Amino acid sequence: MGSLDRLFNRQRSVHEILGGGLVADVILWRQKNVTVGILLVTLAAWVVFEKSGYTLLSLLSSVFLLLIVILFIWAKSAAILNRPSPPLPELHLSEEMVNEMASFIRIRVNNLLRVSQDIALGKDSKLFFKVAGYLCLISFVGGMTDFLTLAYTSLVIILTIPALYERYEAHIDKFIIMEYRRLQQLYAFLDEKCFSKLQKWVVEKRKLS
Repeated sequence: MGSLDRLFNRQRSVHEILGGGLVADVILWRQKNVTVGILLVTLAAWVVFEKSGYTLLSLLSSVFLLLIVILFIWAKSAAILNRPSPPLPELHLSEEMVNEMASFIRIRVNNLLRVSQDIALGKDSKLFFKVAGYLCLISFVGGMTDFLTLAYTSLVIILTIPALYERYEAHIDKFIIMEYRRLQQLYAFLDEKCFSKLQKWVVEKRKLS
């Protein structure tokens, strides 16, 4: 299928658009075991949170508490029985890693603040309407479901829609392009029959006034 028959006349494949690496392979089900594992683990976590009454903070606290207790008992038993201690890696953050993380966060936060300032001062009207639209959409969706269900649903969409699109790409692109051309024809018809006449009527009214 040529680029002119693809959405947005794109040259790259879906796999290339998604980065072409492991993440793209997982999203497009080229690593089926990993993709299925992610879905199953996420589904299990969602069921645990929804049915058990656990929150993310309480679950993490319980897991860390259990881990610390196991390691503590292991270490004490090893000291008494002259056995090796738990094989823990060295937990250490180097100054270089901290500086890189701080620089990365600073750049992203400054970009966000600069964009927010432009929106607040009305310097970019298009961006303002885009952000307002996204926030309204998030507010609407957030009012219909909770965060965990939304996160799980979003993950399922990410791991299904791109794969289905890649598989039926030719048919989907053909259908969307055909419908888009029909909408263009409808707009041209309405513009000729209605919009242009309305514009002329407004201009004439202004002249008469």
